[in-house]
Amino acid sequence: MALLATAGAWWLLWRPNVAASPEGPAYLYIRTGSSFSTVLATLRQQELLQDLRSFEWLARRREYPERVRPGRYLFTPGLGNQALLDMLLDGRQDTVHFELQAFKYKPQLARQFSRQLEADSASLRRLLNDNDYLQKRYHLDTTTVLTLFLPGSYRLLWTTSAAALLDTAARVHGRFWTPRRRAQADSLGLTPTEVHVLASIVQRETAKKEDKPIIAGVYLNRLRRGMRLQADPTLLWAIGNFGVKRVLNKDKLVNSPYNTYKHKGLPPGPITSANRQSLDAVLKPAAHQYVFFCARPDGSGYSDFAETYAEHKRNARRYQQHLDSLRIMR
Repeated sequence: MALLATAGAWWLLWRPNVAASPEGPAYLYIRTGSSFSTVLATLRQQELLQDLRSFEWLARRREYPERVRPGRYLFTPGLGNQALLDMLLDGRQDTVHFELQAFKYKPQLARQFSRQLEADSASLRRLLNDNDYLQKRYHLDTTTVLTLFLPGSYRLLWTTSAAALLDTAARVHGRFWTPRRRAQADSLGLTPTEVHVLASIVQRETAKKEDKPIIAGVYLNRLRRGMRLQADPTLLWAIGNFGVKRVLNKDKLVNSPYNTYKHKGLPPGPITSANRQSLDAVLKPAAHQYVFFCARPDGSGYSDFAETYAEHKRNARRYQQHLDSLRIMR
């Protein structure tokens, strides 16, 4: 009898119950507020367990139905009921490895996170548009809050709320802004937020690492001389079309605070999420006297720089002729 009891206990507690999946790692997602019956239904539907009845029997005896915890749980092949319930009762979630890509507008940011987290995009958008909340917690407003988010890798719990997500972004942001970087910004007469805004323009101007500090230097020279930035990417942000290859004079008439052809100084917020390379290009700009630049007509992605308007006009004419040869009108 003792042998039978021992065998029965092994069967209930430790016998492998998670089936191997040919499709790779299997996860159980338990949404906030889910009941035990919902958990069972999910396990049944996804066929994660070989013997659901033994799991349910043990779960009830360990009072799991009263202690269901939300999360994203990795079901490793070979796990038995005891180990599974230890994991679920302790709430030992598997983290989500999230790669934040560059974004231009709040809805794009919200959609990126909502695709991989429990929180929906609407909850994040509400916080991003709550000026009082952002001012009190981060000293940012509904426009500058986008400077809080640095593209790159994040490890998050699937159950991370919109508020916790903003706090996580703020911690990553804080680690980037070391005392050395803050001192560099101060030496340029810029706040960290202004560095983000300028870096977003630099990032939209070029993908070439070598050109970024030079372009940053051009814009800083313009700011120091009281010139308008006249940055085409800010116009494209204002008209909502980054696919434009050829900026037209009518684009320069758009009524927007982001129109740097009309308004002096930096726009009120970033036009994309600046990455670390672009931020460091602004913090360590190339020293020169250039105040103009134009894309090279060879399609290389690099720019030609000029100190005088006459030289810049020649560069711009060559580029316009290049667009004409490709029949690019817009």
